[in-house]
Amino acid sequence: MLPRSAFGQTVFFVGALLLINQVVSYITVTLYVFKPTFEQVNLMLAKQVKTVFIDWENGVEVDNSVSRKFFEITGIEVMTQREAYVNGLGQAKEYTLLSRSMSEQLNGSARVRISQGDPVVYWVEAPQAPGYWVRVPLSGLSETKMEFLVFYLSSIGFLSVLGGWLFARHLNKPLKSLQIAASRVGVGDFSTRLVEEGSTEVIEVTRAFNKMSKGIADLESDRRLLMAGVSHDLRTPLTRIRLATEMMSDEEDYLREGIIDDIEDMNAIIDQFIEYLRHHNGAEMSADDVNTVIEEVVHAEQQHQRPIHLQAEEYLPTVMMNAVALKRVFTNMIENAIRYSEQDIEVTTEYSPKHRAVIVKVMDRGPGIPESELESVFEPFKQGDQARGSEGSGLGLAIIKRIVTTHGGKVRLRNRDGGGLIAEVSLPAYRGKLEENNN
Repeated sequence: MLPRSAFGQTVFFVGALLLINQVVSYITVTLYVFKPTFEQVNLMLAKQVKTVFIDWENGVEVDNSVSRKFFEITGIEVMTQREAYVNGLGQAKEYTLLSRSMSEQLNGSARVRISQGDPVVYWVEAPQAPGYWVRVPLSGLSETKMEFLVFYLSSIGFLSVLGGWLFARHLNKPLKSLQIAASRVGVGDFSTRLVEEGSTEVIEVTRAFNKMSKGIADLESDRRLLMAGVSHDLRTPLTRIRLATEMMSDEEDYLREGIIDDIEDMNAIIDQFIEYLRHHNGAEMSADDVNTVIEEVVHAEQQHQRPIHLQAEEYLPTVMMNAVALKRVFTNMIENAIRYSEQDIEVTTEYSPKHRAVIVKVMDRGPGIPESELESVFEPFKQGDQARGSEGSGLGLAIIKRIVTTHGGKVRLRNRDGGGLIAEVSLPAYRGKLEENNN
């Protein structure tokens, strides 16, 4: 039930503390301001009621002229039960605590009621005259003043919570920026530099993040440079070996073909290393249709003389993509399916409104992969079970995962019912296109 974010927790705890403060303030005002005030008023009224009934004993009523004169002086008047109800006794609320205190002062069973209005009216039924009510207007305790107090306390509480919310929002704004920047770094975009602002602790964290991001960018640049140099230095002697092989005599054809095959395999492995180290950042991406890319790949792979059945959903939202990189992903997926399956290959595209993502599936009827290895096969240099073969450098699926992750998507493998494997790529739909379609 509690919020999980730092922003939500800060607002929740600030609001809770302010609410507790308001409740304590209300109780304090009630116990130490209103209660003593009403007890004092109750004591004074008890004395005035005694004055009203000072000669009202043994059922002998005070003369009406005396009552009228007393009313003119004090504003207090005595009414019968019927007259009292006509003048608002029925809407008055009875207070047991005040009745008990009045009973002690009047030496008998008394009842006290209070009707809210302007002014507040104090009703007392004295033990000296059961069935008669003393009406005492209290102009100093009007309902409007109570309303102002409630309004004041409510306003202070609301403004305090609003101030706490704004403060927490200001405090968490740099953390939100840090979260977004960290997500970009996670997919290979090292260009983000955060503005160092906020509290001292946040500034220190931001500065450390900027240094870390710059360090990772430098390491990535050095790694690319190293790999480019190594690939160049390796390809130069391989090219010389290839030229020397071409000049071998016809009697050594069997040896020449083996050497050429080995050279091509080595070049392919070098290409895979370079592709694995390459990042496709957001600057290289644009909104495009996945169906267009998958149709080009399927058409190119038909040369394997293996039927590939494409079932594409007609209207798909566009996806922010690097088309060249995604072609590499889909080509790798289809080639793996062709390599490990003798039957037809199925390729489908669809849109998932629930996940707001475009999903591409490549399905085969090969031997599949053991459940325990479905996640580990995405690790670099990790090859599948012997049932799926052990060809290549072990970077194919790692390259797929890296490219898909760079696009903000997910890739997963799962075995099919009846045998075979499903390779599924999920790519987030471009929000701008989604909004246009919804309109």
